[in-house]
Amino acid sequence: MKLLMTLGLALICGISAAQKPKNGWYQLFNGKDLKDWDVKITGHALNDNYGNTFRVRDGKLCVSYDQYEAFNEQYGHIFHKKKFSAYLLVMEYRFIGDQVKGGPGWAFRNSGAMLHCQPAASMGKDQDFPISIEVQLLGGKGTGNRTTANLCTPGTNVVMNGKLFTPHCVDSKSKTYHGDVWVRAEVLVLGDSIIKHIVEKDTVLTYEKPQIGGGNVSHYDPAYKQDGKLLSEGYISLQSESHPVEYRKVELFDLAPYMKDRNKLEKKLAELQQRKQ
Repeated sequence: MKLLMTLGLALICGISAAQKPKNGWYQLFNGKDLKDWDVKITGHALNDNYGNTFRVRDGKLCVSYDQYEAFNEQYGHIFHKKKFSAYLLVMEYRFIGDQVKGGPGWAFRNSGAMLHCQPAASMGKDQDFPISIEVQLLGGKGTGNRTTANLCTPGTNVVMNGKLFTPHCVDSKSKTYHGDVWVRAEVLVLGDSIIKHIVEKDTVLTYEKPQIGGGNVSHYDPAYKQDGKLLSEGYISLQSESHPVEYRKVELFDLAPYMKDRNKLEKKLAELQQRKQ
């Protein structure tokens, strides 16, 4: 009995240690499995990972469609189970392969990270996107310009240049990344105040006061659509929008402990900036 209790305690301690951040950094994707994530795909129940859409392959979190006959507007999102409010999110991603049959033209090499999301379990079975702030990730088409780390707003609005911004999407000022190249995108989120999109060390878009409002989301529970309510926290999800994409890194530095002391926050942000150089 004593041995069993000791083993049980060791197991609990091991689990607790695994959930703790290292030096403030959470490895949202652990490179091994998706145990810390929930899946919600349009038309399917929570955690019905239809077609094995979200999977781990060769140490990467992959969005795949090889088990689909056609896309059929089955937009998907994989939600990390922990809620965050203030943080620096870091992603290294790349688009690969061909878009699945039936994917809309605008979704070619198109995915995104959804911030301040409503809970995965609160999404209706047929809801297409979570009410959230989207960092839209785009790959180039081989020619022309197509920026990444843009902003889209399913069920939300933001304030930009001192004015309420209500269009659904706005382009960043990033470069275009053609081909199957790895791109590093970061997002600085400070609760319901400022949000910055950063691509390869360059700040490419800035806005503030994320809030519920607007359209471009369907089949949602009205209880979660409280227009005008500022979004100070929520969940983080990654999209499946019909084009295969891979993530080799999804990590987050939690800034919530620094938010009450401006000096400490600015010092930590300077340290994080130095870390990137």
